[in-house]
Amino acid sequence: MTDSPPSADEFCPTVGLEIDGPVATVTLDRPPLNILDLDTIAGLATAADRLAQVGPPSQDDLQLVLLRGATERAFSAGVAIEIHTPELIPTMIHSFHDALRRWWRLPMLTVAVVQGHCLGGGMELAAVCDLVVADEAARFGQPEIFVGCFPPLAAALYPSLLGPGRSLDLIVTGRQLNGREAERMGFVTRLAEPGAVDGAVATLVEEVTRQSAIAQRLGKKAVRASLGNTFEDALEKAERIYLEEMAKTADVAEGAQAFLEKRQPVWQHR
Repeated sequence: MTDSPPSADEFCPTVGLEIDGPVATVTLDRPPLNILDLDTIAGLATAADRLAQVGPPSQDDLQLVLLRGATERAFSAGVAIEIHTPELIPTMIHSFHDALRRWWRLPMLTVAVVQGHCLGGGMELAAVCDLVVADEAARFGQPEIFVGCFPPLAAALYPSLLGPGRSLDLIVTGRQLNGREAERMGFVTRLAEPGAVDGAVATLVEEVTRQSAIAQRLGKKAVRASLGNTFEDALEKAERIYLEEMAKTADVAEGAQAFLEKRQPVWQHR
């Protein structure tokens, strides 16, 4: 972490972006439940674009993006019901899925920090992040079935995360899970006791930022390349990324040299 103050970006009144050295924080701030209206959805897309285009020298050093709600009450309780009307559904779906695609494509590690409600589009937003850190008391669910529809991104992504049966269970019943249930199901990657989320996030930040940013980005690229592939195809893709990209980095040479010299590596993140 740098000692300089974080840079703040106020491009959207309901979506804040701050960058502090290797860590960026995007905050949803639309009280009380961070419902995603069209302006907030556009703000999420813009935040992803800003993060993807962070200029040098910090671009290669930006290792972690935290996405969270401004208060403990909610990560996000989903997309505004007012834009689920037949005339607005096409605009809503295209805008929301465009924003989620931009978050999915970010090269650095993304982490959803979940407290309180994480429902509907809010749960889908958390799902496109690489990791989910959640409070035990958080509430996860896809309640779209209660208004006569289903969540398209959940239908597309959850089977690879949770399996088809568990995905359908959530989608067709609308039932809610607490943080511990979501962890057992495989949606939550790190679980914190009530009130201890910030400590869990701080531990994760420390663990991530001590490592090579380029190795982490290429590791993420390899994991993403495996999705939907057979083992043989996935291994071939991961091997190609390793040999054609990873093996040529300064950090892989530094890591080996530091190990041989029995010292801590000095990462260049390149």
